[in-house]
Amino acid sequence: MAASKRVFIAQLAGLGVFGPDGESIGKVRDVVVGLRSEGQPPRVLGLLIELMTRRRIFVPIGRVTSIEPNAITLTTGSVNLRKFAQRPTELLIIGQILDKRVRYNDGDAVIMDAGMEQTRTRDWLVGSVAIRPRLGLGRRGPMAIIEWHEVSGLALGDLLSQPQGVRGLLTSFETMRAADVARSLRSVPEEHRYLIADALDDERLADVLEELPEEDQKALLAHLDEERAADILEAMNPDDAADLLAELPEVEKEKLLELMEPEESEPVRRLLAYSFDTAGGLMTPEPVVLLPDATVAEALARLRNPDLTPALASMVFVCRPPTATPTGRYLGCAHFQRLLREPPADLVSGVLDTDLATLSPDAKLTEVTKYFAAYNLVCGPVLDDQEHLLGAVTVDDVLDHLLPEHWREDDQNWSREEAPEHA
Repeated sequence: MAASKRVFIAQLAGLGVFGPDGESIGKVRDVVVGLRSEGQPPRVLGLLIELMTRRRIFVPIGRVTSIEPNAITLTTGSVNLRKFAQRPTELLIIGQILDKRVRYNDGDAVIMDAGMEQTRTRDWLVGSVAIRPRLGLGRRGPMAIIEWHEVSGLALGDLLSQPQGVRGLLTSFETMRAADVARSLRSVPEEHRYLIADALDDERLADVLEELPEEDQKALLAHLDEERAADILEAMNPDDAADLLAELPEVEKEKLLELMEPEESEPVRRLLAYSFDTAGGLMTPEPVVLLPDATVAEALARLRNPDLTPALASMVFVCRPPTATPTGRYLGCAHFQRLLREPPADLVSGVLDTDLATLSPDAKLTEVTKYFAAYNLVCGPVLDDQEHLLGAVTVDDVLDHLLPEHWREDDQNWSREEAPEHA
């Protein structure tokens, strides 16, 4: 999809939606957006699609590969058939914004359409609206396309019906780090805490949940309905999801694992097989893994992924196929700093560190800590007896387990300038 292409949402209504092989999936009924802080255009979350059975489902915008005048194509023909349920900070553009009366230039106007565009980060934002001014006596002025923030009546406070205090918190949370949101969340009354959890999107709530103390994690998870709880667990890092599930009763844990998508639950189940204080229990099963014929340029491109933590972005691991953990035979790792010094066209296999010691999944926390100290690392590979890469342990997970059990409950209050860079 062209990054500069503006798509007017009203024109999407009724378009057919197809899989990559041309298989029909359904028709577009609306575009789902997430509200942001005041003055910020809404972020497009996905499409509301009506199947042949009349069931309406949600498809994330990331699954869309092309938007054409006569059809929309997805990356896969496999979709989640769960019935769509709108959340407090979500809007349906066609159903709730089009035909809405707003204020523009001290006069009334009607929203006729809304335009969404893709940003450089590949997010889609609804940055513009098409309005028709109302001139009185039933007359209407010429249609005009203006920026989202230029009209009154589309701000977060106008479109949400939650208590003012909760609305203010949601607005301030937009620019805060997940650890700071978690700290603020613990200071609000319980009923507001649950309202905020209901209002946050899955990815954001998952990030915040990872930063909460264990008891607060379990309380929030218990507040959510089972299907959304499973969605949140899918959005969490697998090692964090495994840590949380390990604290739940066996029946509840298994129920949530069953509700998760198989490709999301499988790595979590593997992590649950290890004790929490071993390399296997600490590791993430999703490090950056490349084949030996990848180039240095490809390796650096993978490490630029903004979703990677700084620790995971410190090295790539090179293995024989498959590259999903557990991988084929582990060949070595390439450190980020070494990659920066090499010609982009060179093969990553030519710059491997093959001498770096590796961790066993059964290595105890003390052994893992000594390993990081001895080799001055922030990330290290975990291998099984057959030299398959199982995952990687990062220094942040080691610190999390070395600190006192209730360290997250300490009343730390770093300012923006004082906060750790990657808190």
